[in-house]
Amino acid sequence: MQRKSKRKNTSRRGLLLRTVFLLAICGIAAFAVLAARLYDVQITNHSYFQARALRGQLNHSTLVASRGTIYDANGNILAVSAAVETVFISPLEMALEEQDIGLIATGLSAILDVDRDMIVQRASRTHSQYQVIKHQVEYEQAALVRAFIREHRIRGVHFEPGFRRYFPNDYLASQIIGFVGAEHTGLDGVEMRYENILSGVSGRRVRMTSARGTALSFRDFEDTFEAQHGYNVHLTIDSTIQYFVEKHLTAAIDQYRVLNGAICIAMNARTGEILAMASYPNFNPNEFLRISDRDMERITAIEDEDERREALRDAQFRQWRNRALTDTYEPGSVFKIITKAMAIEENIADLDTVFECHGRISVLGRVDRNRDPLPLNCWRRWGHGSQTLDEAMQNSCNVVCVELALRLGATRFYDYIEAFGLFERSGLDNASESRSLWWDRPTFLNRHNHSQLAAASIGQTFTITPIQMISAVSATINGGYLMQPLLVSHITDRDGNIVSANEPTVIRQVVSAGTSEAMRIMLENVVVNGTGQNAQVRGYRVGGKTGTSENVVQIVTAGDGALKDLTPSFVGFAPADDPEIVILLMLDTPCHSTGLPIFGGSMAAPVVANMFADILPLAMGIMPQYTEEELQDLSVYVPRVTERYVSGAVGSLMGVRLEHTVVGDGQMVSAQFPAPNMRIAPGSTVILITDAEVPDEDVSVPDLSGMTFEGARRALESRGLFIRTTGVPQSDIRARVSVQSVQAGDEVPFGSVIEVTLIDRDIVEQMH
Repeated sequence: MQRKSKRKNTSRRGLLLRTVFLLAICGIAAFAVLAARLYDVQITNHSYFQARALRGQLNHSTLVASRGTIYDANGNILAVSAAVETVFISPLEMALEEQDIGLIATGLSAILDVDRDMIVQRASRTHSQYQVIKHQVEYEQAALVRAFIREHRIRGVHFEPGFRRYFPNDYLASQIIGFVGAEHTGLDGVEMRYENILSGVSGRRVRMTSARGTALSFRDFEDTFEAQHGYNVHLTIDSTIQYFVEKHLTAAIDQYRVLNGAICIAMNARTGEILAMASYPNFNPNEFLRISDRDMERITAIEDEDERREALRDAQFRQWRNRALTDTYEPGSVFKIITKAMAIEENIADLDTVFECHGRISVLGRVDRNRDPLPLNCWRRWGHGSQTLDEAMQNSCNVVCVELALRLGATRFYDYIEAFGLFERSGLDNASESRSLWWDRPTFLNRHNHSQLAAASIGQTFTITPIQMISAVSATINGGYLMQPLLVSHITDRDGNIVSANEPTVIRQVVSAGTSEAMRIMLENVVVNGTGQNAQVRGYRVGGKTGTSENVVQIVTAGDGALKDLTPSFVGFAPADDPEIVILLMLDTPCHSTGLPIFGGSMAAPVVANMFADILPLAMGIMPQYTEEELQDLSVYVPRVTERYVSGAVGSLMGVRLEHTVVGDGQMVSAQFPAPNMRIAPGSTVILITDAEVPDEDVSVPDLSGMTFEGARRALESRGLFIRTTGVPQSDIRARVSVQSVQAGDEVPFGSVIEVTLIDRDIVEQMH
């Protein structure tokens, strides 16, 4: 019995030992697994799990950098960023706090003008802590949202600071400045090219979160890495000059019914700085996706949805395009400036060298379809006869230019074209700038065919960009220096310190100072006595050259029949003896039904003259110096004669060369038309109201195109309107109305003043 008991105890002890042993083995194995896992978590993959833990414990938000400001040359703001906020929700926090989603969605949709269902849908994503409700919320709306949150004690609706881009001048210089997309990134123009300069570097705010994933609002649990705001870009553009350029460009497009838009560049002739640059159609960068009403009407009529969408994209890209850089054109007779500068520089001729023009000139290799010789014609088919080089420029003679080029030779001509920078981009914006289309050297230098040389000498059968053309012309009048075109003058930080600056850069001297002086003399004579007489500006010396090029494609326009596209152009500079500004204007396909010949002297020259008339005194401070004849022709200011006896009022009007008519039988003047201090043409008849009813209705403006000054004055005064003139003297019996400041048929208040541009019709008709 005792022995059996001992065996039983021994058996129990062995079982216990085995159990303990197995438990020890299992414990060691479990510890080993745990140790391995701990080693993996804390040593091998420490960084991974640490980052994962931080993601769960921290809430990150971006602090958007303020985009730098874009200024014009005078410090006026062209583009600026203003503080706004992004309203977002945390669906996770809202779920944990058991918020009323319906109430929140209804309130936010009403305040922020967003879709209520969108808010409900985003609030249902309860795993998320960041769902945007609306970007770029301005102060007034943000204040209403905050009041809504306080009133209903809402949790889970938050704000994130940001910025919105504003363009305070709307359309002004839009194709230069460009625009900014939804992500506050530059998408065109200076905004895109200088993205790295303007954008800055965004910062971030890091907050600890609670166990439930909501952000802790205590400062001890928050760290902020401030944003580095962008630098400011200062342009060479003068917004006043830009305004006048766009004003007169738009008027010309309307008046001449220009079908394919227009391009204009104003440049500092000495430094190469771009003072203004505009092309049409343009756009408002505050609403860069919106197109003109005319384009929208046309696109809406397209039935196919894909075609309609494609047409919309084309219209948008067309208005965004800076055609002064992206488009090439055939310069026509404006290019004769370059040909004559070459000839003078190479001593082929001087201003007094005499040439003969019989209306045509034979050119080696220029043949018709039957391989028979085909002479090159002058625009004046019967010729200009005997003329000096100076007179040939005034007459825009084709024959003399071709003869000069043939004397110069293809090799030297081609080398000068290269020296004038016409084979290379200007460097103003290589991302969007086009290249010129020229013959290659072997083709141009063909000894058996001079037709390319002859065509090039008069600006035909090749294309260049407007920026190349104006740069080359500037080199012929500024002393001979080809300047690097300049659009950005310097970069500053937020404290106004200059970070970098661009100085005017001479690329090379192309012609001598003597040649440049001769060119200025010739080009001033073109405006005084030649085809550019309609570019005259009272009180100023202006030089320039007309051009009219013919496009290859034929179009059909309403009421015109099948007619070739024509591009009238003009390049002008002032003051003629010491140029400070040069302007190039081209009008792409004016309508043939305007009644005016489509020629640079009839359409482009007077527009540039109007630009100079505003820009020189008002933007550049260059005051006019009038001749006695010009003083007699100047517009006069209407004196204030109300509340005066009629006799005294009449005397005041006569003293400034104004006529009068009295309406009513009273002794005192109670009202006058036009209003005091308005400028009108001398000899106009001022309306004096005594005891009669004062007119307050709007009147329709008549069509004045082609009228003489007296005819236009009478047509306006018969409707209670008044005239003011620019262009050639109103006393010139050849003067005819070319442009009027208010379009025919528009309604204006009784007593308004309409400005008209007078041109020398005989000069235009001779060229035509």
